[in-house]
Amino acid sequence: MSKQKNALHLTLSIFTVIGLQGCQDGVSTETLQPTTVTTSTYTGPAARTSDIQGFRISVWEPLRGENRCGSCHNTGGQAPQFVREDDVNQAYEAANPHVNREEPDQSSLVTKVANGHNCWEASDTACATIITSYIESWVGDGSGGGRQIELEAPPDKVVGESKSFPDDSSLFATYVHPLLTDYCAECHVEDAAAPQSPYFATADSGIAYAAVKTSIDLDTPVNSRLVQRLIELHNCWDDCSDNAQEMESAIDQMAGNISPTPIDPDLVISRALSLPEGTVASGGSRQENDVVALYEFKTGNGNIAYDTSGVDPAINLSISGNVTWVEGWGLDFSDGKAQGSTGDSSKIAQLVQATGEYTIEAWVVPANVTQEGPARIISYSAGTDVRNFTLGQTLYNYNYLHRSSTTDGNGEPAHSSADDDEDLQATEQHVVATFDPENGRRLYVDGVFTDDLDETEPGNLNDWDNSYALVLGNEASSDRPWAGKIRLLAIHNRALTAQQIKQNFDAGVGEKYFLLFNVTDLVNLPQSYVMFEVSQYDNYSYLFRQPKFISLDEGVLPGSVPLEGMRIGINGKEAAVGQAYSRLAITINDSEYTANGQRLSNMATTIPSEKGAENDQFFLTFERLGTHTNVYSEPAVLPPAEPADGEPLPLIGLRTFDEINATMSSLTGVDPTLEAVQTTYTTIRQQLPSSEEISGFLSSHQVAVSQLAIEYCSALVDDAALRAGLFPGFDFNANANDIQSSTWQNQVVAPLMSRFMGEQLTTQPSPSLVEGELMNLLTGSVGLARCSGGCDADRTEKATKAACASLLGSAVVLLQ
Repeated sequence: MSKQKNALHLTLSIFTVIGLQGCQDGVSTETLQPTTVTTSTYTGPAARTSDIQGFRISVWEPLRGENRCGSCHNTGGQAPQFVREDDVNQAYEAANPHVNREEPDQSSLVTKVANGHNCWEASDTACATIITSYIESWVGDGSGGGRQIELEAPPDKVVGESKSFPDDSSLFATYVHPLLTDYCAECHVEDAAAPQSPYFATADSGIAYAAVKTSIDLDTPVNSRLVQRLIELHNCWDDCSDNAQEMESAIDQMAGNISPTPIDPDLVISRALSLPEGTVASGGSRQENDVVALYEFKTGNGNIAYDTSGVDPAINLSISGNVTWVEGWGLDFSDGKAQGSTGDSSKIAQLVQATGEYTIEAWVVPANVTQEGPARIISYSAGTDVRNFTLGQTLYNYNYLHRSSTTDGNGEPAHSSADDDEDLQATEQHVVATFDPENGRRLYVDGVFTDDLDETEPGNLNDWDNSYALVLGNEASSDRPWAGKIRLLAIHNRALTAQQIKQNFDAGVGEKYFLLFNVTDLVNLPQSYVMFEVSQYDNYSYLFRQPKFISLDEGVLPGSVPLEGMRIGINGKEAAVGQAYSRLAITINDSEYTANGQRLSNMATTIPSEKGAENDQFFLTFERLGTHTNVYSEPAVLPPAEPADGEPLPLIGLRTFDEINATMSSLTGVDPTLEAVQTTYTTIRQQLPSSEEISGFLSSHQVAVSQLAIEYCSALVDDAALRAGLFPGFDFNANANDIQSSTWQNQVVAPLMSRFMGEQLTTQPSPSLVEGELMNLLTGSVGLARCSGGCDADRTEKATKAACASLLGSAVVLLQ
C-alpha cells in the first residue's frame, strides 16, 4: 500500500441567524422576518485576525447600515464607533468593551437596545434578540473546537533485516571520520568560529561517532545526510559530485563491514513503521481562535524562527548567540536569544489592547532550577527595566511581570508561583500566563491553575508601549539569559479559560505521530492496530506513550483478545532498554473497547535513537497476542562495570537558605519572626543558596547573606537585653572616638569571635587574622570607630553592627 497523506481537518462551526418571534403586552404574537441589510462595499484595511473577520461577517456587516447602527456609530459619529466603515479593525476594538462573550444577551450592545435605544423594529425585545444572535454567531459557544486528527491506515511493511551501528567506533574512525575532520571541521566542531551542530568533525572519534549516527544510513549509504548535503552543494571541498561520491564510498565501506541484524523467527511481531509513516498528531484539538503570534519551530535549522500565526505582520525571530534547534521542534537556549523587530512586534500591543486581555502559552523545558534574575523565558520589552510583559524563572518559580495601570513600567510588583509549591521543574512543562480585567494575572502549569491569586488590582493596558520587541530566552538588552528549551509559544489576545488551557495541554507539543502497528493477522480482526503516540523526546531518544488497541473498521468489536509481554523493536531487534510494557498482561474486550479504542497502559517510556527519525524502523513483539505465543527468555544479567573515579568531592559545603537563617538567629539570639528580619529574609530568600554544592556559590549569594547578616546584627544591637548579654560592660553611649582600641578588642571583637567562631575547633580560620581584620575595620586609619572631629551619637552602635555583620555574614557561618 502506498503511503497515504496525513489528514488534518479544520473544524468550523457555522451559525445561522433565523427568524425570530417577538411579542409585546397587549399585542398578538407575530412572526418577524429576517431583516435584509443593504450596505456598500467595504474598502478599508483587511481584518487582521480570524476573530476580527468573524466580527465583520456576523456583527459589523448586519449592523452598519443607515437603518440600523450606522447612522450614529460610524466614523466620526457617536462613541463607541463599532460600525465605523473606514477600518473594521478599529470597529472591532471599539465593540469589544461592549460585548459579553460568556453571556451575549448581557452585552451592553444588547441591553442598550433592549431598554429602548434606537430599535429599528417595532419591538425592543426583537432588536435585542437579533443583536444577541449576531454576537452568538460571532463568538460561538467558546469551546474552540480546534484542529482535529483523522487516523489513516499506514503502509503495510514487514519487519526486515537491518544494519545497526556497532558500539565500537573503530569502523567509523577508519573510513568516514578522516573525511569529516579534513573538510568539515571549520563548522561542525564546538569551538568553531560559527559552530554548527551536529559536531561530527571533532577530533575525538568517539564523540564524533555519537553525533554522526543520525546523518548516516547504513542500509542505503546514498541516502545518508552526509552524502545528500554534498549533492545539495553544501560546502563541497572540490567538485560536489565527486565529493558526494567519495563520502558515499566511505560510508559504503564502513557499512560493508557490518552484518545485518537477523529477525528472530520465533518472535510474534507486528508490521513495521518509521516515524514519517505515522499520522501527524501534533496540534490536535488546540484552541487557537485568538492566536496573534505562534511559534512551533518546525523549520529545524537556520537563524530565523517563523511566526506561523497567519496574522500580519509576522514577527519572525532572529536567532543569535548560543541557541540550537531541537529535533522534534524547538529551540534550546544556553546564552543566546531569538528576537523580533519592534515594528513587527507592535501588532501584539495593538491586538491585545483591542481586547484588554491576553494569554502567553508555552511549552518549556527549564535546564535547571537554579536560575535567578528572573531569567527571561519570554519577554515583550525594551530592556531590563521596561516591558509590557515577561514570563521568567527564579529557581523553582515562574515569574509574571506585566505592565498595567496598577503596576509600574517594569511590570512590578511581579506575580509569581508560590515558593513552597515548586511549580517549576527541570522537565517539559506547559506553562500558561493569562490576564483579564476581572481576574488579573493567573499562572497555569500542566493544565492546572497554580492557585496563586494576583494581589495587585487588574487595572488596564492603556499604557502598553508598541515600540518594544518580542524576545525569547533573554532580555532585549541580552543581559538576562535563560537556559532551557522552548518547544511552542502562542500569544492569544484573549484570556484562555481553564477548560481551553487543559484542552491545549492535552493536545501536547512537538513533532508527534500516531504509529499504528498492524496486528490484523495476529488477532484475526480487520484493520486492527496497536497504536502509540510517539515523539522525538530529544536529539537522542523517542518517547512512546498512550498505547491502545484500535480497529479502523467502525463495526469491529474485539471479543476477547489476550495480550501479554509487549516490547518495542527497532531496526530488526528488540530495544535493549526502555521496555516498560514487558510486564503487561491485559485482555482486550468489548466492555472496555470504545470508538477510540482500548487503552493498554498509562505508562510511557523512552527508546534510544539509532539512525535518526527518517531511518529508524519500529515494530512490536508480544509474548502472547490472541492465539500466538512466544516464550521469552530473560537475557543474562551482566556484572556491573567497575565504577569510574569521579571528580573528588569537596570536604566543605554551603549552608542553604533555611540553615543560614536558623544559624544567624541562634548565634545572635534574635527571633527570626521579628518583622524587620522576617521581611528581609522573605525578600532575599530566593537569592540565598538553595544547594549545599560549594561549586554553585555565586556572588549574588554573598550579597544576600550580607543583607541578612546586617538585619540580624541591627536587631541584636538595638535590643538592650540582647546586646548586654553579648557585650557586657561595653558603653554604647560613649563617643566612638573616645573608646580605646583595647576596649573595642576586648569588649566587642573578642565576644563576637567567641560566639560566632567558637574556640579550639579542628577546622576554622586563623583567630589572629580574623581579629586583625575586625580591628582594622573598627580602629584602622579609616576605621568606622574613628572620626575626624567628633563622631555622631549613634556611631558606636553603627560600628558594632558593622563588625557583627562582617563576621556573621562571612564564610565562618556560610560554610559547613
